[in-house]
Amino acid sequence: MLKKDLSIEFMGVKFENPFLLSSSPVGNCYEMCSKALESGWGGIVFKTIGFFIANEVSPRFAELQKERTPFVGFKNMEQIAEHSLEENLAAIKKLKEDYPNKVLIASIMGQNEKEWEDLARLVTEVGADMIECNFSCPQMTSHAMGSDVGQNPELVKKYCQAVRRGSNLPFLAKMTPNIGNMVEPAYASMQGGATGIATINTVKSIVGVDLEKQIGLPIVNGKSSVSGYSGKAVKPIALRFIHELKTNEKTKDAPISGIGGIETWEDALEFILLGCETLQVTTAIMQYGYRIVEDLISGLSHYMEEKNIDKLEDLVGKAIDNIIPAEDLDRGYIVYPEINKDECIKCGRCYISCYDGGHQAISWDKENREVSVDKDKCVGCHLCSLVCPVKCISKGEIKFKNKNENREISL
Repeated sequence: MLKKDLSIEFMGVKFENPFLLSSSPVGNCYEMCSKALESGWGGIVFKTIGFFIANEVSPRFAELQKERTPFVGFKNMEQIAEHSLEENLAAIKKLKEDYPNKVLIASIMGQNEKEWEDLARLVTEVGADMIECNFSCPQMTSHAMGSDVGQNPELVKKYCQAVRRGSNLPFLAKMTPNIGNMVEPAYASMQGGATGIATINTVKSIVGVDLEKQIGLPIVNGKSSVSGYSGKAVKPIALRFIHELKTNEKTKDAPISGIGGIETWEDALEFILLGCETLQVTTAIMQYGYRIVEDLISGLSHYMEEKNIDKLEDLVGKAIDNIIPAEDLDRGYIVYPEINKDECIKCGRCYISCYDGGHQAISWDKENREVSVDKDKCVGCHLCSLVCPVKCISKGEIKFKNKNENREISL
């Protein structure tokens, strides 16, 4: 397996690679975290600990499916660590003793200023390298914790100040996506002493309803509840918030640990290109196990080799400036679809989608079952290429509309 140097410095701490376990069921005890570190992960964010002890439900997971895909979205009803605070602190201490060269981040969650300060002090004393403040879990049974706190900039700032009183370690504020504008709580966390931002946590959701029982999923003794949604389906939401943070004057310089739908090395690279320096993973591990880190490392290494890139940091943020406000996009630019007749299976899906959901720009020869593009009607939306089951429709001729003369100029 090709391995490039994927090491990166993040908030003053050196990581051998950017891939971390996120604070979640995949890292809630010494044995799990030890196995992950042995598998090649650059570090772990130990499952959130606090004075509050979770009393979990059964079952606690559900999924959103799409045709033959096992799941595109995943619902998790777990809260913070179910072990005692003493057990968790002992596990963190032993992990750091046994793996001194790996990065150990302690995720904490308090219910008031004193708890936040005390937790920060305790995890510092047992050897954590960093702290992550969980302001974002959407399924806590106490409104004094989780995403209800993360939506309140004043509380975020106050609790970050408490953490800073309890520790001199660098610490991340983990943001909730259950909000319209993430900049305000993120900026408040930095004013309170946070060194960086972790985002996103899970999205409040109801992934489905059992049609026979008429109960939401998963069903817990005849009832269900709203809880966190993760997996591949939340990646677009995560990338949007990360771009927002990286393009706002208040938060653009904040180091970011990216979370949300990272399953492949391509997903990971997208987060890096939008400004993330470390990456946290949960749902992909729950599907494929800790060994998926080998694929992440190998894929990213091959990309860097192909692009002749020596340092991972050279990729960080490269795509930020290429995402601009909608009003600044070139609206005179048109790309027409091109249909590969040799690969077309003559199913007619592009015709139906264009006629019923587009601009009636695809003609259908019923006798020969052939399709063609009418450029007088086509606006270049490319719905046809997205629905094609064999992907035989690609980008073809490009035209620019001259704004002054209102005529088309072929390249």
